[in-house]
Amino acid sequence: MIIIAFILLLVIALLGLVYLLNRFHRFEWIRKIGEERKKLSWLLAALPVFVIILFFYIKTASTTLFVLHLMAFWLLCDLANLVIRRIRGKDFKRYYAGACAIVITVAYLTVGWYNCHHVYQTEYGVKTEKAMGGRGLRVVQISDSHVGATFDGEGFAEYMKEVQETDPDVVVITGDYVDDDTTREDLVASCGALGNLKTTYGVYYVFGNHDKGYFDQRDFSEADLRRELEKNQVKILEDENVLLDDRFYIIGRQDASSAERADMASLVEGLDTSKYMIVLDHQPNAFDEQAESGVDLVLTGHTHGGQMFPIGITGVLSGQYDRAYGMEKRKDTTFVVSSGISDWAIPFKTAAFSEYVVIDISPL
Repeated sequence: MIIIAFILLLVIALLGLVYLLNRFHRFEWIRKIGEERKKLSWLLAALPVFVIILFFYIKTASTTLFVLHLMAFWLLCDLANLVIRRIRGKDFKRYYAGACAIVITVAYLTVGWYNCHHVYQTEYGVKTEKAMGGRGLRVVQISDSHVGATFDGEGFAEYMKEVQETDPDVVVITGDYVDDDTTREDLVASCGALGNLKTTYGVYYVFGNHDKGYFDQRDFSEADLRRELEKNQVKILEDENVLLDDRFYIIGRQDASSAERADMASLVEGLDTSKYMIVLDHQPNAFDEQAESGVDLVLTGHTHGGQMFPIGITGVLSGQYDRAYGMEKRKDTTFVVSSGISDWAIPFKTAAFSEYVVIDISPL
């Protein structure tokens, strides 16, 4: 489905180049040349289009994104120009709408690039009536690192130094830790960084839809991934639970893409419901099921916070996921959807920002 959607957007972007060619030709200095040398004016208008086509071969996804946004902003600017022209009763001597469209597109995507590459610390506080042994619990959630996308293994290690400064009781990885473009070198470095974390209860991990790979192009296998995680004392949970310090459970689910995934009712069956229960689930599309099970906190990722407007809105409206970003409570269950510490495929976030999440759970 994702591949089909991307191909469709790519086709729209390529067809949109014809529209952009016409728009570039409207700039007054090009039109003046066209009064005497029509072919030259069209060649000049085609020059930026030709440059864009070259970038399609270098960065197909990012270039497609740029063209789609440039088209959208240009259409809006032309519409605004039409309204203003009717109010004024005459047209502008210069083609301000085109200049505004280019400036707005560049500024918008520059902010998106910054939001993607600058990682924030997001903090949430959760209260509980359950006994927590007289003290609270600090959970740090890392999601969707896609190591190799916006940072390599060493870059991931630098962010783990920031995580260490939060003094976490437990660190959880909620999927899409690696991607198809992750290298073995980056895998080893990033897993080593997890192994260097000093926490009270350790580091826990669940698989995301990208972790096991789609295209069999990585220089490491799923077995290598498991081995590196386990070598660095990271506990992999696949429809499993662990009781820590006799005061809270961590329940790790297999990803929703797995045919073997167990339902929540079976995962909590036989557990002591007086203990605080934290669920790690990569995709935020089982909120009702999880709320019915009576768990206390569900930590998810996958959406990248919507990443690019309006993906988050359409994802929720289509039922692909229950929430694109942030905290929500259903019945007695609190849900947190992280926008992730990195991106996938395109290095921009206009609907969110990159983050790792700190959740402080404290007794009432």
